[in-house]
Amino acid sequence: MRYAIALDVGGTGMKAALMGADGGLLHQARRPTRREDGPQAVTAAVLDFAAELRRVGVERYGEEPAAAGVAVPGIVDEVAGVVAYAANLGWRDLPLRDLLEERLAGGRVALGHDVRAGGLAEGRLGAGAGVDRFLFVPLGTGIAGAIGIDGRVEAGAHGGAGEIGHVIVRPDGPECGCGARGCLEALASASAVGRAWAAACGDPTAGAADAARAVAAGDGRAAAVWADAVDALAAGLVTAVRLLDPRMVIVGGGLAEAGDVLFRPLREAVADRVRFQRLPSIVPAALGDAAGCLGAGLLAWDLLSVEVTTP
Repeated sequence: MRYAIALDVGGTGMKAALMGADGGLLHQARRPTRREDGPQAVTAAVLDFAAELRRVGVERYGEEPAAAGVAVPGIVDEVAGVVAYAANLGWRDLPLRDLLEERLAGGRVALGHDVRAGGLAEGRLGAGAGVDRFLFVPLGTGIAGAIGIDGRVEAGAHGGAGEIGHVIVRPDGPECGCGARGCLEALASASAVGRAWAAACGDPTAGAADAARAVAAGDGRAAAVWADAVDALAAGLVTAVRLLDPRMVIVGGGLAEAGDVLFRPLREAVADRVRFQRLPSIVPAALGDAAGCLGAGLLAWDLLSVEVTTP
């Protein structure tokens, strides 16, 4: 049984699997990231988890993993195998691929960006399967994007392609974590919607899911918060439509769990803004929080495919 290690490193937790060549998950596990203990502890947690997965694979299948794929947040130099910057993990210029290959006794490792890995999985195994051009946009703590082209995901010249969350949709809007004003993620991420609804309803513990439920229940205050976020999101997506001409926009993340409460007004708002462009289908993601882990596994198998086909 050939298998690859798939590891998705998040800000608070890690999801991992042993993945077969057919994309099937043979073993799954989760561990905390330990970011509260500092960046060195996070690195140790990742390396230890990878070693544990290797041990499980060897014990079960009697052979070393064919490769490993690791997806991480931040600015990732996939060619060099370096995490240039990951704010939530405290990493700067971390040669994570080399560290993992050493810990895995020389096994090959593919390093990728978490959102691009998730987009790769949605494009091959999820909502975008068979679609030649798509944009994957997860709406979570922030907003990012993955540009899918013929079964792969475009990283850009410097690893920064798809940063739709930092498209400025309202120049006089709230300040974003990046320092600019009016970025899409400052207005339409799950965090932004949660903050706006908490302020509107007076409950500091309220979040985006609470806002969605209040919208469905007919709360006028929630409807105003929701409409403002949908309007901003539509503006950002239309910018992407004009630049990329995707056949499909796949929306994921926590906010997408609102279902038709989000998708019905969002489709209408995008359609109202589009003029001469062909309107893409706008659909919910299919893989949920497993997308990043599945994408990491695909990166591992792709690494082997490139090795086989390269003269």
